[in-house]
Amino acid sequence: MSAKKGLEFLRAVSSYMTKTNGYDRCLSQIQMISGGDGKCVAEFKVAEEHLNRAGGLHGGYTATLVDVVTTYALMTKDNCLPGVSVDIHVTYLKAAKEGDDVIIDANTIRAGKNLAFLECELRHKKDNSIIARGQHTKYIGTGGGKTKE
Repeated sequence: MSAKKGLEFLRAVSSYMTKTNGYDRCLSQIQMISGGDGKCVAEFKVAEEHLNRAGGLHGGYTATLVDVVTTYALMTKDNCLPGVSVDIHVTYLKAAKEGDDVIIDANTIRAGKNLAFLECELRHKKDNSIIARGQHTKYIGTGGGKTKE
């Protein structure tokens, strides 16, 4: 999927997913910046609703971002379905506070016949310092596309 078509696709998917009264509405402030060919870059400004009691970006919200944005990246790969999560691992490296701008950069490492392997970083926009790193494995069944290695 080309970068232009990828970005249009990601914006449409994100808009559709967040127009709900369910959990996905918590992602309504995420803006798609670029995407295509198994990649997705998004950003958001940390708001009060994203904070834990200590005033930092909530770890559960961070894990949700890893889950969703890596899935969006996977969906931009030819013939790949969103699948279901098998494993998500998040390493928290630095805090983010209210008002901070955060970049979410997700990449499809490999999408095989049954499994897809994805990675993600959340970084401060101001200095590119890493807030969190995520790894995500998804079962995609027979709808997966193969990457050349």
